[in-house]
Amino acid sequence: MLPNDPMILLSYVNTKLRDDYPSLAAMCEDLQLKQAQIEDKLKSIGYTYNAELNRFV
Repeated sequence: MLPNDPMILLSYVNTKLRDDYPSLAAMCEDLQLKQAQIEDKLKSIGYTYNAELNRFV
């Protein structure tokens, strides 16, 4: 289960991307998550996924 708080979600997702996955799509597929929901939640606090950096910035 993903953290509900957007700031905690940001930290969680960026840590998973840094440590375990080559892309957001790979993480979502492996963990059976909806990529759009994560992107929308983090966009609400001003963060977007940067594929080149493989993190939300």
